[in-house]
Amino acid sequence: MTTESIALSSARGRWIVAATVLGSALAMLDATVVNIALPAIGRDLGSGVTGLQWTLSGYTLTLASLILLGGSLGDRLGRRRVFVWGTVWFATASVLCGLAPDIEVLIAARLLQGVGAALLTPGSLALISASIRTEDRGAAIGMWSGLGGVAAAIGPLLGGWLVDAVGWRAVFLINVPLAIAVVWVAAKHVPESRDPHPTGRLDAPGAVAVAVALGLLTYGLIESHVLSLALGVLAVAAFVLIERRTRDPLIPPSLFASRVFLAANLVTFAVYAALGGVFFLLVLQLQFAVGFSPVAAGLATIPITVLMLVLSARAGRLAARIGPRIPMTVGPLLSATGLLLMLRIGPGSAYATDVLPAVVVFGLGLSALVAPLTGAVLSAAPDDRAGIASGVNNAVARTSQLLAVAALPALAGIAGSDYSSPQVFSAGFHSAMLMCAGLLVIGALIAAVLIRGNRSDASDCPPHCDLGSPPIGRGNLD
Repeated sequence: MTTESIALSSARGRWIVAATVLGSALAMLDATVVNIALPAIGRDLGSGVTGLQWTLSGYTLTLASLILLGGSLGDRLGRRRVFVWGTVWFATASVLCGLAPDIEVLIAARLLQGVGAALLTPGSLALISASIRTEDRGAAIGMWSGLGGVAAAIGPLLGGWLVDAVGWRAVFLINVPLAIAVVWVAAKHVPESRDPHPTGRLDAPGAVAVAVALGLLTYGLIESHVLSLALGVLAVAAFVLIERRTRDPLIPPSLFASRVFLAANLVTFAVYAALGGVFFLLVLQLQFAVGFSPVAAGLATIPITVLMLVLSARAGRLAARIGPRIPMTVGPLLSATGLLLMLRIGPGSAYATDVLPAVVVFGLGLSALVAPLTGAVLSAAPDDRAGIASGVNNAVARTSQLLAVAALPALAGIAGSDYSSPQVFSAGFHSAMLMCAGLLVIGALIAAVLIRGNRSDASDCPPHCDLGSPPIGRGNLD
């Protein structure tokens, strides 16, 4: 760790927070604005639903595969150094995305962009933890999470405006000036830090195995390729075997000896698979079937973020008093009710009567769920393993979202150019929402049966907990 201990009230302390907020905002904005741009990308590049799936999944694939490795590299090589490397990589890949002449080049650039995000994301909060003095750290994290929540709230609106006013390429190119600002502030004001006594070796075989497994499973699900699915399952088995035998695994199996940790990650997998499907398909449904503009589609989802900003901290404090079991059971059921209300969204729907009630109920459920889920994960791990517990939960959530986006369209009967027919796409959307509601119910049942304990550390969850990402996806990888 760095030997410096910087006061938040100092100019340098505020610059450190600014650098980490801008850095995390890069990845967060990308996660929200690209969804809004998908219909325009499909029209301009002549892509069907499969190409749009890969546009989202390519980014999530490399991010989910490498984010734990990115955190380990920061600890060893220097957190600021890897943070800056990730920012530059992310910006370069964003330029490639913005200049892509066809969907294949865009997908390749998105894969590269995910690598940059895997280097950038873990360092954001770790830099605050390593640099800001202990008595100011809670306030610094509060500033970081609050300003990050603002970025999450404006993302859909910004994405819609850029697509309408400039074009979908601007959604990627806007990352460049943000990245320049991040690199300048980090180089000038953020001190370097690293683990002074790193133990063991980087788990490169584990990182390769998980990347191969996720790549094969994603390809098999999107392209309906049975052999790839089978090979992907074998690669998962190989990854588990590697993690059980290596001295310094990416994902320590001993963490899962805790029933609460195991249960919380099972809930995470089910819930965030549902969220991945909802946030992918809802903005497409609003534009393809209902006829909303990109700006209107972005505005339609803002109530979810606003509710999370206002209510998540309160839900965390409630879980700290009564335990996480009830919020983690009621929250998914309430969100599932919101998805059932989304069955009313289709051609001819009105925002006030058909869309707004659904997103409000869905957002209320997420607000009740996410902070207690985060607290359950962290409280189930020893204090000295909170960082790796956070990273594992992050990877679980990213992986479930990746697989949901890959699998749901085919399972719901959405393929090819079905978005050209509002009725056909709408029927597939309704089937997908029923499946996502089922996943949320499964998550609620797991929580009700397996989660125990009377108290939680959920009150420490950031107030917005990052909608497009896992609850601790922007979290503690220091």
